[in-house]
Amino acid sequence: MIQSVLPDVAAVQRIASIPSLLATVAQITGLRFTCIARVTPESWTACAVLDQLGMGLLPNATRAVGTTLCDLVRTSGKALVIDAASTDPAFKAHPIPAQFGFESFISVPIRRQNGDYFGTLSGIDPLPKNLSGTAALASMTLFAELISQQLSSQQVLEETQVALLDARETSELREQFIAVLGHDLRNPLGTIITGAELMLLSLGDEKKLTILAKLVQGSGKRMAALVDDVVDLTRGKMGGGIPLNLAPHADLGDALRQVVEELRSTYPQRDIRLEAHALGTVLCDAPRLAQLCSNLLKNALVYGDTSKPVGVAAHVADDALELAVTNHGPRMSDDTVAHLFKPYWRAAAKSPHEGLGLGLFIVGEIARSHGGTMTVSSSDELTTFLFRLPCHQHGASAAWPPTAAPHHAGIP
Repeated sequence: MIQSVLPDVAAVQRIASIPSLLATVAQITGLRFTCIARVTPESWTACAVLDQLGMGLLPNATRAVGTTLCDLVRTSGKALVIDAASTDPAFKAHPIPAQFGFESFISVPIRRQNGDYFGTLSGIDPLPKNLSGTAALASMTLFAELISQQLSSQQVLEETQVALLDARETSELREQFIAVLGHDLRNPLGTIITGAELMLLSLGDEKKLTILAKLVQGSGKRMAALVDDVVDLTRGKMGGGIPLNLAPHADLGDALRQVVEELRSTYPQRDIRLEAHALGTVLCDAPRLAQLCSNLLKNALVYGDTSKPVGVAAHVADDALELAVTNHGPRMSDDTVAHLFKPYWRAAAKSPHEGLGLGLFIVGEIARSHGGTMTVSSSDELTTFLFRLPCHQHGASAAWPPTAAPHHAGIP
């Protein structure tokens, strides 16, 4: 029976020296069928095969482990050598040599560098061979150790390559992040400088000074928000998580309504729908959860279908707070979902500058610091970000979750 290639099996197959090693084993032992197998308590799988007997056993072929003598090697942890099965007291009545038609057999265990059992290096032949009285066993044991070292070296190499690619990607993303940060700070900073100059020229015009002061104040708040995002990034990357000020909150719904109203004023052309049932008293950092909601809602407004409503829904059920933000639009790919909560990363937005790419990273850190979870589900029409926080509260609504996904996000 042939099955899909297992990672352990593929690892052996990627070692370039394996064909030469099996040929050397065949030459030293005189056995015309040699192989490396991955052996588990359930199965025997051929990783690499040298078949000079025409047995038809191919790489990736698998058998029940109990139908092989390699199971004896696995359970004993010791090599097994048979010179002539038909005359060997322990194997002349054994069904496996007769089933596969071999007389001589040798198999040695392969262990990983940490001592874990991997499988066997084995050989068989239909003719008797003087294996126990030669250097065959010592040679096979040495080859098994070489395979183990190759597997370890290859694993280290592949992990290093992955780490290098990740580091290169992170470096590129960091450079993009710095460029976006510089751009996004330059605009409000320019506004502040220009506004201050105009204020100096308008000292006698109170109405104009008020307008300019509000403009400068708004730009200052925008810069402060950018700096706060960078600080939160630093805290999250240092492993300490975002600090919380936990307290019982009975008015979490009010904080969420304020977030929605703020973004309605920022995006007056968009339809934002809020559904917040009685939440009871929730132990949390309310400003941080408001920030989580705000970041999710901004993300939905930027990437969602602008002609369709965006929903925010908050309920408590099964002793857990659940906050969902949903938008219409095409399905996100699995690759996009996998990157959503990474720092610096941004999907293709309708505007080239939609922030630092930290919004969802901070969402993930706030959720983690609270001991909650973030999940994302995306279909051809609807994408939902769901924050779930186990909590102890009173007076919770029992209407969550409803039966239809669009309804639970406040979208009909």
